Amino acid sequence: MAVAVQEIELQITAKDEISNEATSSTNPNQAAATKHYRWWLRVVVYIIFLLAGQATATLLGGLYYDKGGNSKWMATLVQSAGFPILIPVLLSVPSSVTSAPPATTVSLLYLFFGLLLTGDNLMYSYGLLYLPVSTYSLLCATQLAFNAVFSFLFNSQKFTALIINSLILLTVSASLVAVNSDSDNSSKIPKGKYIIGFFCTLGASAGYSLYLSLLQLSFEKVIKSENFRVVLEMQIYPSMVAAAGSVVGLFASSEWSELKTEMDDYEKGSVSYIMTLLWTAIAWQICSVGILGLIFEVSSLFTNVISTLGLPIVPVLAVIFFGDKMDGVKAIALVVAVWGSVSYVYQHYLDDLKLKAKMRLLVSANDGCDTV
Repeated sequence: MAVAVQEIELQITAKDEISNEATSSTNPNQAAATKHYRWWLRVVVYIIFLLAGQATATLLGGLYYDKGGNSKWMATLVQSAGFPILIPVLLSVPSSVTSAPPATTVSLLYLFFGLLLTGDNLMYSYGLLYLPVSTYSLLCATQLAFNAVFSFLFNSQKFTALIINSLILLTVSASLVAVNSDSDNSSKIPKGKYIIGFFCTLGASAGYSLYLSLLQLSFEKVIKSENFRVVLEMQIYPSMVAAAGSVVGLFASSEWSELKTEMDDYEKGSVSYIMTLLWTAIAWQICSVGILGLIFEVSSLFTNVISTLGLPIVPVLAVIFFGDKMDGVKAIALVVAVWGSVSYVYQHYLDDLKLKAKMRLLVSANDGCDTV
């Protein structure tokens, strides 16, 4: 988590340089504390967006398949098609006055991330179609293990004993889900489709972890800007590309011709069909804003850890609403996954304590210089 600490220090330093004149008559301790608490407030808001959006979108996606939906490309499309709801917010945020990278470079970034999201969303759609929601959610926890590797390769992430412990526990959790496949298959999922869903979910977790790490690298090395507008743009434009790619896939696969029949035969009715897809799209956008905000404020690995904190929410709700099985092995996998997540969160807490100690030392040193 050293990279996160370095990022926070750089943010605080940059903001101090910009606001030296405004804070010249303010107590340095109060100014530093205010900046720190404002940062935590933003982080908490993004965490709420991520967890609420993720849980809602996953459950609605499961509901779509459970009640008669069958289009993989439609399920893929709704994961990115909700971007228009963010456009009014984007227009209300003033443009940054800082220098921006060339338009060609930014456009290529949007195109690359959009196509990456299209393939990744499709694999998630297959996973959610062929796996119980509870099993799917537990496997998504492997994002953290994949992301730790990619963060090490691309974002200078340092591994500590707690982080390694977290990765081992999450790997064990995914393994328990794998060996528990017979329990899931005994309901209504054929063995072959279960295997497809299992590996598609793992592949999607790896792909999304790569997306998060490369996104953080882009913020640091290419975008080089610090404002909420950048976060929104990095959500809206790749989502636009991903939605366009999903529409192409929907027509190329001929699934579009079956949508009218699918809507008419939907167990809850056509209105419920439309509302399920609509709110799934909105929930994914809320989740994505939370993800991008946390990457921007902290790091991609921290973002994945927070995402795994939703594990206790989705499987329990899946048992209540979809009748998923929560047998002993899956319950143990859930506990192990949460244990792995908490292990990493505790590492971040320790890093935060170190950061506060450094800030106090800097303030004390400045006070000493002023006295002299």
